[in-house]
Amino acid sequence: MKALRTIGIIIGSAVALVAAGVGVLYAMFDGEKLKAEIARVVLEQTQRKLDIAGKVELAVWPEVSLRLGRVTLSEPGGKEEFAALDSARVAVAVMPLLSKQVQVQRIELAGLKATLVKRKDGTLNIADLLGGDKQAAGKAPEGVGAGATANSPAQLDIAGIKISNARLTWRDEKSGSTTSLSDLDIGSGRILADGARQTLAVDSLSIAARGKTGTDAFELKLDAPKLLLSPEKSGGETLSLSATLAGNGRNITAKLALAGVEGNAKALKIGKLALDLDARAGETAAKGHLESPVTADLAAQVLALENLAGKIEIANPQMPMKQLVLPIAGKLRTDLAKQSAAGELATKFDDSKIALKLNVAKFAPLALGFDLDIDQLNIDKYLPPAAAKPAEKAPKDDRLDFSSLKGQDVHGTIRIGALQASKLKLAKLNATLKLAGGRLDVAPLSLNLYEGTANGSLTLNANGNQLALKQNLAGISINPLMKDLADKDLLEGRGNVALDIASRGDSVAAMKKALGGTASLSLKDGAIKGINLAQSLRDIKGKLGAASGKREDATQQARAGDKTDFSELTASFKIANGVARNDDLAMKSPFLRLSGAGDIDIGGGQMNYVAKASVVSTSAGQGGKDLEHLKGLTVPVRVSGPFESLSYKLELGSLVADAAKARVEEKKEEIKAKAQDQVKDKLKGLFGR
Repeated sequence: MKALRTIGIIIGSAVALVAAGVGVLYAMFDGEKLKAEIARVVLEQTQRKLDIAGKVELAVWPEVSLRLGRVTLSEPGGKEEFAALDSARVAVAVMPLLSKQVQVQRIELAGLKATLVKRKDGTLNIADLLGGDKQAAGKAPEGVGAGATANSPAQLDIAGIKISNARLTWRDEKSGSTTSLSDLDIGSGRILADGARQTLAVDSLSIAARGKTGTDAFELKLDAPKLLLSPEKSGGETLSLSATLAGNGRNITAKLALAGVEGNAKALKIGKLALDLDARAGETAAKGHLESPVTADLAAQVLALENLAGKIEIANPQMPMKQLVLPIAGKLRTDLAKQSAAGELATKFDDSKIALKLNVAKFAPLALGFDLDIDQLNIDKYLPPAAAKPAEKAPKDDRLDFSSLKGQDVHGTIRIGALQASKLKLAKLNATLKLAGGRLDVAPLSLNLYEGTANGSLTLNANGNQLALKQNLAGISINPLMKDLADKDLLEGRGNVALDIASRGDSVAAMKKALGGTASLSLKDGAIKGINLAQSLRDIKGKLGAASGKREDATQQARAGDKTDFSELTASFKIANGVARNDDLAMKSPFLRLSGAGDIDIGGGQMNYVAKASVVSTSAGQGGKDLEHLKGLTVPVRVSGPFESLSYKLELGSLVADAAKARVEEKKEEIKAKAQDQVKDKLKGLFGR
C-alpha cells in the first residue's frame, strides 16, 4: 500500500507540474507579438512580406503546437504574392518556448499554393530562399526596411513534414511555358539539415501528386525510405517513383526504382536503375523493362548508364504473330551542365538488326544528331491487316500538319539494307536528313526498287505546309511498283521515270489539287492494261464496209485481262493545280503507232485523254493480218472516267471519213501508177525498146 501511495504522489506531482507548465505557457504566450516578430524576421532576412491572417493559437494536445490561419508570402520587395496557404500547424519544443524562442519539430501545411518562376536571365524567384542569391538577400531593395543581412547557413531538425492539397505552378519566362501541378501531398519522417556542413538526412519521404494535362489525368508517387546526402558519404534505401497517365483510350504506367545508392557530394553510384513500363492504347499493349548501373559526377553534372539492357513487348490481337519482343542493349551518357547527351541502342528480332547512335548537342531547343542502321525490316509483317473497304466510302481525316517540325534541329543518316512498308519493297536505302527552321530536307535520297534505282531529294516545310519531291527512277519495272504503291494495274514495262513536283496544303486532298511541276516517262517492252487495241480494231472491221451511213462509237470498260503491247512508250507531263497535261505521247508496236494528248486530273481522281492509234504494219503482232483494211488509218481512242473505272471509246465517226479518204488516196495512187506505166510503154515504143 505504501508503494501505491508513493506512485500516486509521483503521478499527482507530475500532473501538477504539467498543469503548471501549461498555465505558464498560456500566461506567457502572446500570439500577436509572436506573429509580428516572425513577420519582422522574414522581412529582414528575405525582403519578403509575410502576412498571417487571424490569430496565432497555442495548443498543448497531442503536443505543443502553434496553429495559424491563412498565410501569404510575397515576392522579394513585397509587391506580388509568391505563396499562400489555407492553414498551418507547427509543433514546437517546449523549453525554448519558455525563453520566447521557437524551435520547430513538426510542420503541417494545408492548401499551399506557390508560383516558381525562371526569369529570362536564368535566375529563379526562390534563389534567395535557397541561399543561392546572396546579393539579393544581403541588400534590401529601396522602400524595404533596413537591417537585412546575408543569409546564414540553415540548420533544420524537424520530426516530420506533412503538406496536403498543395498546388505548384512553374513559369518559364524565357520560353513562355507554364506547368501546373495540383493535389500535391508530401510527407516525411525526421529531417536533419546542416547548411554549413552541406548535409541532409531524411526518413520516410513520400510525395504524391495528381493533376490533368489536356484531357489526360496523371498521378505521381515518390517513396524514399531513407536518404542521406553529405560531402563524405551519400546513400539510401531503394527509392521508387511511379507515374500513370490515362485518357482518350490510353493508359500508361511507369515505375522507376533506384537501388544500392552510395557515394558522396562529388560522385554517386547506383547499383541498379530499373524502369518498368506498362502501356495500352486501344487493342495494342506494350510492356518494357530496362535496367542499368548508374554513375554520376555530381560536381560536373555528368550522368552515365554504361550497360543498359532489357526488352520491350508489344502485343495486338490483330498482328499476325500476336506479340513482338524487342531486346534492348546500349549505353547513355548525359552532361546536364552542357545540356548534351550521347547514346547507343541496339535490338535484334526475327531477321532484323537495328543499331542507333544518338548525339544531343542541346536539350532545348532540341539539337539532335543520329545514325540509324537497319539490315532488313518488313514493317508490314508486324502491322494488323488492312480493314476491308466498306461498301460506302466513309469520310476520313486526311489532314496534314507539319508543325511538329518547328523548333527542332536534327541531322542524321539512315541506311536500310531491305525495307518493306505499305507493300512497297525497297533496298539499299541511303538518306541524309537535315531539319532546321521548320524545314526537313532529305538529300541525297537513294535506293533500289523494282529492278531499278532511284536518286533524288524530298523536302517538307512546316512554313506553309509545303512538299517538294525530285526523283529520277532508272530501269524501273513499272507494273509491280504501281500495284504496290497505288494498287493500280494500268501499265507494264521497264524504263525511266523523272519527277520534279511540289505542292502545299493542310490535307492529302488539298495537296493533290495544288500539285505542280513536271514528270516524264520512258518505257520499253510493255503494255497498256485494260484494253486490247488489236482486238477492238478487229471488232469494228464490219462497221467500215460503207463510206456512208451512221456509225456509232464503240465504248467499253477497262477489262483486267486485256492489254495492248508496245515496244516503246514515251510521254512528258506539265502539272498545274493538280492536273497533269500531256501532248507528246508516243507508243510503238509491231503494227501500231500511238500518239495522244489530254489531261489527268490527279486532284479529282479522273482523266480525259484522247489517244490516236495508227495501223502501220499488219505482218505480225496481236493478229495484225486481220487489220489489213485499216492500214494507214488513225483510230481515235478516248480514255475517260475515274481512275477506279476507266472507259475506252473508239470514236468511229471520224474513222469512217478517214477510211473513205484513205480509199480515195489509194485510188489516186493506183491511177497515178497506171499513168506512169502507160507513159513508160509509149517511151519504149518511141525509142524502139
